[in-house]
Amino acid sequence: MRETATTQIRRWRKALQSSLWLALLSFVVTTSFLPSLAQQPPETAIVQSRSEAQTALDRARVLYEGGRFAQAAQLWQQAREAYQRQGDRLQEAASLNYLSLAYQDLGEWERATRAIAESFALLGAQSDPGNAESALILAQALNARGTLELARGQIEAAANTWKEAQDAYAIAKDDAGKLGSQINHAIALQKLGLYRRSRHLLEAANQQLRSQPDSEIKVSGLQNLAIALQVVGDLEQSHEILTQSLAIARGLEVRERISPRQTAAILFNLGNISRSLQQPQAAFEYYQQAAEKAKDPLLGVEIQLNQLNLAIQTEDWPLARTLFPSLPGQLAELPASRASVYAKVNFAESAINYQQKTNESPWSVETAHLLASAVQQARSLQDARAESYALGQLGHLYESANQGEEAQKLTQQALAIAEGINATDLVAPWQWQLGRVLNQQGDTEGAIAALSESVNSLEALRSDLVAINPDVQFSFTETVEPVYRQLVSLLLKSNPSQKNLKQARQTIEALQLAELDNFFREACLDAQPVLLDEVDATAAVIYPIILPDRLEVILSVPGQPLRHYNTQESQAVVERILLNFLESLNPFFADETRLELSQRVYDWLIRPAQADFAANNIETLVFVLDGVLRNLPMAALHDGEQYLVEKYNLALTPGLQLLAPRAIAREGLQAFTGGLTEARQGFSALPAVKSEMERIAAKLPTEVFLNEQFTTQTLKEHIETAPFPLIHLATHGQFSSNPEETFVLTWDDKILVREFQTILRSREDSKPRPIELLVLSACQTAAGDKRAALGLAGVAVRSGARSTLATLWSVNDRSTAELMAEFYRQFTETRVSKAQALREAQQFLLKNPEYAHPYYWAPFILVGNWL
Repeated sequence: MRETATTQIRRWRKALQSSLWLALLSFVVTTSFLPSLAQQPPETAIVQSRSEAQTALDRARVLYEGGRFAQAAQLWQQAREAYQRQGDRLQEAASLNYLSLAYQDLGEWERATRAIAESFALLGAQSDPGNAESALILAQALNARGTLELARGQIEAAANTWKEAQDAYAIAKDDAGKLGSQINHAIALQKLGLYRRSRHLLEAANQQLRSQPDSEIKVSGLQNLAIALQVVGDLEQSHEILTQSLAIARGLEVRERISPRQTAAILFNLGNISRSLQQPQAAFEYYQQAAEKAKDPLLGVEIQLNQLNLAIQTEDWPLARTLFPSLPGQLAELPASRASVYAKVNFAESAINYQQKTNESPWSVETAHLLASAVQQARSLQDARAESYALGQLGHLYESANQGEEAQKLTQQALAIAEGINATDLVAPWQWQLGRVLNQQGDTEGAIAALSESVNSLEALRSDLVAINPDVQFSFTETVEPVYRQLVSLLLKSNPSQKNLKQARQTIEALQLAELDNFFREACLDAQPVLLDEVDATAAVIYPIILPDRLEVILSVPGQPLRHYNTQESQAVVERILLNFLESLNPFFADETRLELSQRVYDWLIRPAQADFAANNIETLVFVLDGVLRNLPMAALHDGEQYLVEKYNLALTPGLQLLAPRAIAREGLQAFTGGLTEARQGFSALPAVKSEMERIAAKLPTEVFLNEQFTTQTLKEHIETAPFPLIHLATHGQFSSNPEETFVLTWDDKILVREFQTILRSREDSKPRPIELLVLSACQTAAGDKRAALGLAGVAVRSGARSTLATLWSVNDRSTAELMAEFYRQFTETRVSKAQALREAQQFLLKNPEYAHPYYWAPFILVGNWL
């Protein structure tokens, strides 16, 4: 989704914190808060006097807020030189602070770093650091340094810097600046995985704002807090706080104490977040209300652009055709700024999407003219980043018109500019676009090279990609995932070499890692390549890959070259059959239908490899599943005579590079078991859980916590203090593609996945022995969520457990108790591998006529190390 144009690029680059500037943190909620763009050119005369320096400083702020960063930098540099001549160290430092921010926006990182270092050198020479004015400028310097550190991936340093900034703002008695730094500090803590501390700071910020009297500052603070909550993934609370901000703004507007355009900006952001929450009708209504209030031309255009984009997404063609005609004229009249350049680019993106969906291109000429003018504007602004963005989009327009030569030329120009300013976040999409254009022209080798570079750039951008959420202009599934898939598709074309097969396997594993990073909204999964031969010589790894035009499978067998096979069915057909198969696992479906679908999927994934399994004495099949396949139980695949689980041990992994490659240490096994037998928080009772716990306790030393004993605090305390290698939780839970809807239920709470993984990892520093096995015996994937198993994989990988045994759906708790009892019996008495113990337990149920249907035994899956 689109945000305001300014927000897209400057989310982490907001101007200095001061009560004189309404923005409280390093986000820009909307351009409606900004003054109208200054029409005057920047000063060229030498600034001499103190008053001239102050005027230059103030005019530069206006230019900066209007997206004219190069001109702002010129004025700030002049002001800095004037203060330097006058010997005013404080104001020279302030000018350098501003200058650093402008350089950050221009991608001139070395100059930004140098400017802030010079500022600190000047501030360090001050004799009275407790002075309010000195403290304020120090706080501004710290804020600028924090934004720079965060932009360069130095997250821990940024967190510490913003903590210092809070203290400096407190000395300066600038409550607005202090609050902004506190919110920034919370964002940095979130990125470091310190969720409780981050949440505590955000809640404290909310309480501080609630206690303040209604004012324009309070409205702005609530908006910035709402954006911070969006960044950390709490969309519901963000919507709630924006709604509070709107109510206050409306009251102030009636008393003429706030501008109607600020109310319009809140409505606009409510539209954006409603869209993120999959509420398109509510989003349309907010956009319409915002449009009626917006008087600022840029904000008005941005609202219409979002309405247009949403109309195209929801295929509301009458509304789209109503919005299109008036936009080119309005865009052409906007004064030159980065915001206006980006607005034109956004219009072009919508026009191209409209054309691709409808095969109509009535606005192609206007779009080309707008993009050409955007390029010229960016050049006049000396804004290389905006120029790269406009040139690349112009290349995309030519690409969509199948004019490959021009598309290639423009894309290469955009790429060269992005590389020149080290804008990796632009380099990656332009490399992807170049790969598409070259492939369109029949240059497969060149396309592979360009797409490979794009993937490498995305890998380098991992810490930035996790910040992408549904409210920004492009989503992970639109601009990240397709790069990996298109590269894999080209690598597996025709008769791929071993080199191409290895790169395709590496790419699909990298995609799995990127998806998990995006799920958790932070990049801290450590990946280490592992050779299958060194893990288990009797295990084969199967990589099914769903591509738009076919289903590919890469097969890895120890000691053998990689091989691949495919099925020429479209993604739509493959996913329809897979979803039908999943539905057929309900006992109410006819066995004939289920077996027919099961055999079809078996033919795609397993049958072509049967000879390889037999020739290499394969005992275990390890699946690296893709897309909708993750929600399906491989155990229920049928060859016409037997289920797959009757022939092989089975396991899943998000990739061998995330595997802890060693078998479990059997000595001294102890288990922590917690569960609920009674109905809690709207979830049904699980009466057989008590029996499940007792039977586990009969097999190995166990501490049991049932019902009111099984609280979040109990779990936390015992995980931290006792070295339990086995943790068995028999309770309701849900896996979802949304981390806010992925949780485990305790007696008193729902533990969301992020907090859950923090609890499980809490003992890592003090207890060297890892969690060998985590069992979640009554959880389920969210109904109707095609990517729900991402939550399951996320829990498995981020819990720190070597292996996780979980369920794809919640089944009869009596049959679950039987299966778990047999699993622990096999595992403790026969000392077989975890995968074989699960297989034996599943077959144990399969042989029981009461539980022979796959519904009862198939949903149990083992993720991670299978040994």
